[in-house]
Formats: sequence, C-alpha cells, structure tokens
Amino acid sequence: MIFETNLGKNVRKLKPPALRRGDVIGIVSPASSPDDFSRIEKGVAYLEGLGYRVKLGRYIYKRLGYLSASDDERAKDLNEMFADPQVRAIICVRGGYGTPRILDKIDYGVIKRNPKIFVGYSDITALQLAIFKKVGLITFSGPMLAVDIYSNFDAYSEEFFWMILTSKSREIEVKNPDGAEISVLKQGKAMGTLLGGNLSLLASTVGTKFQPNFNDSILVIEDIGEEPYRIDRYLAQLKNAGILNKINGCILGQFTDCVPKEPEKSLTLEQIFQDYFGNLKVPVISNLSYGHIPRKITLPIGAKIKIDTKRGTITIVERVLS
Repeated sequence: MIFETNLGKNVRKLKPPALRRGDVIGIVSPASSPDDFSRIEKGVAYLEGLGYRVKLGRYIYKRLGYLSASDDERAKDLNEMFADPQVRAIICVRGGYGTPRILDKIDYGVIKRNPKIFVGYSDITALQLAIFKKVGLITFSGPMLAVDIYSNFDAYSEEFFWMILTSKSREIEVKNPDGAEISVLKQGKAMGTLLGGNLSLLASTVGTKFQPNFNDSILVIEDIGEEPYRIDRYLAQLKNAGILNKINGCILGQFTDCVPKEPEKSLTLEQIFQDYFGNLKVPVISNLSYGHIPRKITLPIGAKIKIDTKRGTITIVERVLS
C-alpha cells in the first residue's frame, strides 16, 4: 500500500512477514556491546528453546570503546542480515550509542528488497526512523537480546512481544500491565502513523535526510537518564523544526531516571510537557508502559494507530505483518 503522507514519493509502506517457529532470527549489535558477553549466549539459548534458529552477526563479540565494533563492521552485519534470505527477523543485542554513525552506511535497497522484522529500542531508534524514511518498513520498538530477553524476561513483555511478532490481527489494543491507567494531558481522539521512540535519538535525526515526515503522525517518546533541562532541549528542537505542529497526537512513555541534580533549580517534567504540549490542539496521553523499563510494550514504528482519551485506549488499527 502507498503510505499517504509520511513517506516520499513512490515509497510504499512495507510490512515484514510474520515470524513462525523454526524461522531463523539474526542477532546484530549496531550500537554498543553488552557489559557481559554471556548475555548473548543466554539470549540465544532462550530463542532456541522456543524453537527458533539463530544466526549471529560476525562482529557482535567485538568491542571498540563505547561501540560494539567499527562503523563499517556494524553496518556490514546489519546489511548482511537483511540480505540473507534465510533470516526472517533481526533482534538487536542492546542500545547504548552508535547507530547515528552508520545511517549513511546502511544498504536501504537491500532492506527494501528483503523486508523483515527488525527489533530494538533506545539507540536503535535512529535506525528505525531512517529505515522508515528510506523504505517505509514497519519496525518494532521493543525488547533486546542482552537487555530484556536473556534473563528474567518479564512475563507481560514476553507475551506481548511474541504476539505482535507472530499475529496477523488487523487490530491490536495496547494496554498497560496490571490494569495501570493511561494518564490524559489533553483530551481527544486521533489517528495517525506511529513515529518516534527514544527522544534524544529522535532529536539527532531532525534536519537530516534520515528524518521521516511527521505529517499526520502520532508521536511516541521516552528517555532515560536525561535531566529535565535536556528533555526540554530535545522538545525545543522538535518544536523549532515544526514537528510538534504536524502531529495528530502524542504518547508519552516512561522517562526513567530523568531527575534533576538540583531539584530546587529545575522545572519538573510535568511543567516541561505542559509547556510544549499544553497549547497543541491534539490529544496527549502519558504513562504508557514503554521505554527503559522491564515491563515494556512493543510498539510497531510506522503502523497506523488511534488514540481515544475518553476510553483511555491506544489501538493499532492495521496489520503490521504480511
């Protein structure tokens, strides 16, 4: 299908094939390395225990400062996984930092010819937005091998993760675990393309050729370890770039450990969100169980969703898999 307003001319939305038991899952490390490489082995054992086969990127056991390997090596691993016809899904080892450095080294033509499930969050956000911009592929912002999957995979996160990667349902309601309510900052209903992820990585793509078009989108953002003034700075970047005036709605996930060093000299996150979203004539909701937390929801970046604050619901309203 042609994606109406968020993609460039002649770019079609791509939906990866659903994952099935016995399929090959590729493992790549496009950002940083895990502190303990045994987490990779434990994650692989978990996947194989579910009946999947696993292919490891050739450079995932390297370390180069805060990067998992050189830029060329990390990009090569990702390109090779997309090119391999046996690989049906790709899961990232972890985030950290590194994906903005390789956006110009990715073979987007290979991805377009071989659409497949691609999963990660945090630093992986930059890759996911670039892939959607260039080829229109729906990707999945969710659990990573050496962060969530390798050990004590939260039961709620696990169930939703595998459901969304294997289901061809035309409608999926996104609910917080344990009946936790979604908070409403601005009332209303909206429908649009889900775009976003980690706020700091989203800001890093603004003004580049890898920034998707946010017209008629539903913006989702989360972050970790950023003081409120830095969250303010990222939102100012989005506002000054005109992005906040283009969106149909906004979902605020979890902002983990985003606390000021000197609270008496800081705005609160609530004040900052009110400053940037309070005057927008679109619905804004918060407290979604999404982000750098153990109990996380997997979200399809690039899929059409709707939000209804009166009902307190978020619903994926199209099939995200072929």
